[in-house]
Amino acid sequence: MRVLVVEDEEALAEAVARGLRREGMAVDVALNGDDGHEKAMITRYDVIVLDRDLPGMPGDELCREIVAAGQLSRVLMLTASGTVEDRVTGLSLGADDYLAKPFAFPELVARVRALGRRSTPAKPPLLTAGDVRLDPAKRTVHRDSGPIELTRKEFGVLEVLLGASGAVVSSEELLERVWDENADPFTTTVRVTVMTLRKKLGEPGIIETVVGSGYRVPGAGTASHE
Repeated sequence: MRVLVVEDEEALAEAVARGLRREGMAVDVALNGDDGHEKAMITRYDVIVLDRDLPGMPGDELCREIVAAGQLSRVLMLTASGTVEDRVTGLSLGADDYLAKPFAFPELVARVRALGRRSTPAKPPLLTAGDVRLDPAKRTVHRDSGPIELTRKEFGVLEVLLGASGAVVSSEELLERVWDENADPFTTTVRVTVMTLRKKLGEPGIIETVVGSGYRVPGAGTASHE
């Protein structure tokens, strides 16, 4: 899941970003409304955590712009006021959810995850290829030989490849969907991650390299829980 945090209190913004990254999300940060607008218009975010009181473009206006642009991003609006009137106003602007400060971080995570599920088509219970089974909800990977421990980035790459149902996924798309804006597009990050992922998955290998195009997992599909 890719998340944008637009919050002018830098310490709070970085704390939220660190916490969401620990939950396996790719997170970008903007400290004012103008930067938030630029990022939101360029990158396809699953969820935008948006403070209502921002320097530059106000949060209310930014929310309107996101909705008017037809972005698929879901908006979780943050505010220092939790009155009914404020919640109604925020939701009427097009926000999908509303959270008053101060908030409990576990509640923020739960709301972000819930909005993320709504921003994209529902994922199947299991993504599979051969005897490899990935559970997006439990964030687990198994083969017939047993569970496979993956890093967050390895899991993210495998989830994207399996979710493509056999289609080729470019390195650029993997970098955009699994990493955040701090990733250098000219590094070998994706190639190295795919290499370590292949080693952990073992034989028979399921990830194919399509020279000049990217990677794919032939035979990737879906399955229900047993």
